[in-house]
Amino acid sequence: MKELIRKITPLFVLNSYHYFLAFTGALFYGFPSKRLKVIAVTGTKGKSSVVDMIVSIFEEAGYKTGSISSVRFKIKDKEWQNRLKMTMPGRMKIQKFLKQALNEGCQYFILETTSEGIKQYRHKFINFDAAVLTNLSPEHIESHGSYEKYRKAKLELFKITRNIHIINSDEKDTEYFLEVPADKKILYGIKDWKLELGGNDFIKAEDLKTYPDKISFKVNGIEFNMNLLGAFNALNALAAISTALSYGISYETIKRGLEKIKGIKGRMEVVVKEPFSVIVDYAHTPDSLLKVYETLTSYSSDISVLDRKPYQSNLICVLGACGGGRDKWKRPVMGKIAANHCKKIILTNEDPYDENHYEILSMVKSGILESDFKKSDFCEILDRREAIRKALEMARQDDVVIITGKGSEPWMCVEKGKKIPWDDRKVVKEEFDKIKKMNI
Repeated sequence: MKELIRKITPLFVLNSYHYFLAFTGALFYGFPSKRLKVIAVTGTKGKSSVVDMIVSIFEEAGYKTGSISSVRFKIKDKEWQNRLKMTMPGRMKIQKFLKQALNEGCQYFILETTSEGIKQYRHKFINFDAAVLTNLSPEHIESHGSYEKYRKAKLELFKITRNIHIINSDEKDTEYFLEVPADKKILYGIKDWKLELGGNDFIKAEDLKTYPDKISFKVNGIEFNMNLLGAFNALNALAAISTALSYGISYETIKRGLEKIKGIKGRMEVVVKEPFSVIVDYAHTPDSLLKVYETLTSYSSDISVLDRKPYQSNLICVLGACGGGRDKWKRPVMGKIAANHCKKIILTNEDPYDENHYEILSMVKSGILESDFKKSDFCEILDRREAIRKALEMARQDDVVIITGKGSEPWMCVEKGKKIPWDDRKVVKEEFDKIKKMNI
């Protein structure tokens, strides 16, 4: 019924409705963001990780903070899981949360800000002090209509944030966001090919090294050792470092804050270490899936990731794709990426919503079949728990089981708006324990 109402309602009416709700929420709670420094983190990937990193640094600096991300809600020392299946809550909820943070004495509030939230005016009447861009790749194309419109929605956040802009200089759209005026702009990156974009501070990671259990890099001569996987997390850390520096926090404090992080829930989270590894990650776009696979395969062989064939990898991949008619274009692309990097692939349900489960898997499978991947090396198991169990049973010493798509999400969304309690990490532990008991 909700979908039908959206389809038949004129766009200007929907926009007016969203705008009115945003204003009503801000008015009811007394425009709390005016008395907070609100930092918005936007982009396609890495938003939740950057939010957690900023929070850790600012708390290390002695500031009281609140935050909202797709992983958790936090006000000072109190935190709880985001169980809404929605990164940015509704307009009334956001304003209420900002008010609660203000009442608890918070000075800073870090808000993961999505293009869908911007499209529905959930960002309106929030006084943003800083905007941080992680990266940009095609996502929510069906909803926005095109990549250009998706990018434009992100730009809207920077247009209304006039104080501080933090921008990833390694991105192809850097210049697009640099065109928007701000009192202070900081670029960050690993590459230095955009240093000609002068007039802005540039924070660069040097001597970047990746290991099976950590990453290390230097910024301004100071070495950072972080308990996170993947070069992409170095970029996430640079976004947080740049944000902290823009507020006058010292490198020493930033280092302590970042190195305290032991992991980020559902983001390259190692759930099992021996006799093989099991990792859960939220990767749900082609670009993020590729980065996850490249990170993990880079430890398994001296062969270049780009040249490696599936049988030379030690990855056993549990892969699905979200339903609800969203971003269908990416399903075969993700299948092809998995075929190029994984030894075994198990296709399974993710969040089918009202779509036909088998049609979703068929689209992913079409990408696998485009490669030279052996049909005997992949299978389809609709039940996600059974798929995870199958992957664990397949795994041998030194293999890596990588389960993508849901991360730490607490629900699986199926037909008729029903949400089934779910947690990939919990299911892995339960099934791993069952297998261990059987083998005793």
